[in-house]
Amino acid sequence: MSSESSSVEHFLANFRETIETSAARLFEIPEEQSQLGMSNGKWSPKEILGHLIDSAANNHQRFVRSQFGNELVFAGYQQAEWVKVQKYNDEPWHQLIHLWKHYNLHLVHLISAIPAETLTKLRALHNLDRIAFQTVDKSEQTTLEYFVRDYVDHLRHHLAQIFANQSQ
Repeated sequence: MSSESSSVEHFLANFRETIETSAARLFEIPEEQSQLGMSNGKWSPKEILGHLIDSAANNHQRFVRSQFGNELVFAGYQQAEWVKVQKYNDEPWHQLIHLWKHYNLHLVHLISAIPAETLTKLRALHNLDRIAFQTVDKSEQTTLEYFVRDYVDHLRHHLAQIFANQSQ
């Protein structure tokens, strides 16, 4: 086994562990508390999790489409508007957690099925300078693997926001 595939397997195991342990922690948050805005008009835990569901949905199709070409150029989406129109605070907390968990477990499966050469192929044409969590300069080449890891970093960032608020 190459160290490259071993690294991806380790990453996917960590991603799966993040999903499983975070879901268990999210279930510990009471329904009433899941609806409370963080502060200064910031999203509630339900809205943050809803945003992560939207992110999973958008990145799911990006991860699939990126396998059919040589570029990483994707449409963005209006994140705040998506959260607003879906009224995540009106959905049952446990239902949102289950949807988030299972959508991301599917993404683990999808990523595990992407050939290593597709994950690591350098792509000169991308718009990760605009849509990535940790942007990549337009003049730099990047890989699908970078974008996948960036997705998980974004997910962990928002989970940390939820959990930080719960410990206060």
